[in-house]
Amino acid sequence: MEIQFIKMHGNGNDFILIDEFEKGVIPDEMKGQFAALYCDRRFGIGADGVLYFSKSAKNSAKMRLFQPDESEAEMCGNGIRCLVKYAYDNGYLKESCTVETLGGDMSVAMGYRGDEFFATITMPAPKFDRKDIPATGEGEYREKIGDFEVHGVNTGVPHAVIVIKSLDGVDVAGVAPAIRDHASFPKGANVNFVQKIGEDSISIRTFERGVEEETLSCGTGAVAAAAVAYKLGLAGPTVHVETKGGLLTIYLAEGAKMEGPAVTVFSGSISF
Repeated sequence: MEIQFIKMHGNGNDFILIDEFEKGVIPDEMKGQFAALYCDRRFGIGADGVLYFSKSAKNSAKMRLFQPDESEAEMCGNGIRCLVKYAYDNGYLKESCTVETLGGDMSVAMGYRGDEFFATITMPAPKFDRKDIPATGEGEYREKIGDFEVHGVNTGVPHAVIVIKSLDGVDVAGVAPAIRDHASFPKGANVNFVQKIGEDSISIRTFERGVEEETLSCGTGAVAAAAVAYKLGLAGPTVHVETKGGLLTIYLAEGAKMEGPAVTVFSGSISF
């Protein structure tokens, strides 16, 4: 079976996209297995996840994301930007649309600035209550885990946010798993280490649940980090977030919006 795919990235957070708009390509029961096989960077194509682009019964399009551990993520901000770029470039969608995800319906405004494609995603409003993250206990999540003070927030998926003085020398891969798997997060959590670098600017490093390693960028993580920074008075309602893969701008005055680029890397076919 010959399968066409597109390789894309949003600030270095990279994906394999499979177009299922007209018909299914990978059976649902095999989508996770396909992701585990082809996200491998040595024996597969290499990616942080596989995006499945399809029709929606109620919206412009639907996105599903399967990760290297075969799990299905609720949503992904960088992934949506990649998905809508593909759809825009191929005539499926126009400058504005709504994308259905497991994490809710996401409104999108998009287009080119010169040669660069940008999209602004209306993200889920940050939720700080433990029952919404989800996390054990009651009230807002603020706990000491090991040496870190951890803030919990859901921005489409669960996130743990740790504000520190400097990101230099942080052993993300070494310390994040204990927080990601902490008993207070029954579904696990992405783990974000955040440093204030300017009046309305922060820098972030993220360990992603499902990928199980640090990624170059995480859209929902950028929103989570910005929301915590804003809540703590470390930034205003417009926050510039420097990820390892580039800049994202988060707008928090009314709910949450994320603005950033998406890039098509290459296309190809595989035998499956």
